Parts: sequence; C-alpha cells; structure tokens
Amino acid sequence: MVQSVELLLDPDAEQRIRDGWAALADAGLPSLASHEGASNRPHVTVAVAETGLLPAVEALRAVFRGWHLAERGLAAEVGAPVLFGGHRHRWVLARLVVPSRPLLTVHSAVHRAIAADASEAEVVAQTRPDAWTPHVTLARRIEAERLGAALDAGGPPLPCRITGARLWDGGSRTVTDLC
Repeated sequence: MVQSVELLLDPDAEQRIRDGWAALADAGLPSLASHEGASNRPHVTVAVAETGLLPAVEALRAVFRGWHLAERGLAAEVGAPVLFGGHRHRWVLARLVVPSRPLLTVHSAVHRAIAADASEAEVVAQTRPDAWTPHVTLARRIEAERLGAALDAGGPPLPCRITGARLWDGGSRTVTDLC
C-alpha cells in the first residue's frame, strides 16, 4: 500500500468539493462520495511513496509550522477540471489547483524534508518537483462515454485556503496529522 503527504482545504472549500462529489453521484456518475470512510477528505497530494515516509513526520511538521499552515493557511484556488489516465477507457476526473509560488515552495520543502529524513522512501515521480500537477480528485473510473456529463459537474473557480496537512498510510489505513 502507499503512503502520501496530503494538504487539506479549509472547511468551506472542503464542503464545496464534497457537494461536487454529491452532484456527480446524484447524476449516476462515479464519485468519491461513495467512499464513506472517515479518512476520505478532499485533499491535494504532494508526495507519494510505497512506504518509508514515516521517518520524515517531524521534519514535515516543521515545514508546515514554518509556513504557519494551521494558523494562517495558504491561499489557493481550485480551478478547471482535468482528466488523468484513460487506462482501459476509464478516466480520473479532478480539478486543478493553481500552482502558485507559495504552493510550489511548500511542495519543494516537503520533498526536501523527505529526502533528508526518509531518504529510503522511493517517491513517485509524478509527485516530485517539476513533475507535479496539483489537483483535487473528484471521481475515478469514469467511462469515456460519460466524460461530458462528468465535466459539467466541475463548478466555478473556488478560492480557498490550505489549512492542514496529513500523512495517509494506506497499509494501516491511518492518518497522522502534520499540523
């Protein structure tokens, strides 16, 4: 299973993304609304590895403390819809997060912390600096013929704040708060 470092949105933005999940489900489309686990939250993944991220927890907390993420948050904007994949004619629908300079700086700091304190972790290439596409996932496994309907559920640009961070461990299905 994988481990990931994830940024969390402010409560209003989180609710609006959940409303988007619900709109997809109400339209009979795949949606993350169907995953009812307590850990299922809208988020922006900034790093992924099969294992090995736990040694970096304190260094990651220091990164987020330095940015005062829990107190002030980081301005962000959830924007246009984007499609990933196409494997077996099924797509992932997400909304891009505008890659502002502060967001890119936090992202780079996360990867430096992982490199310094969890050097054995093999971070997935698509989440590394200069290869990362920040996004919030809305749905997985959308069939090609249903893409038009799914894209209609995207919603307008959503200014928000990133106000939290966590480490998700898919193996143990646990969350470690990072700020």
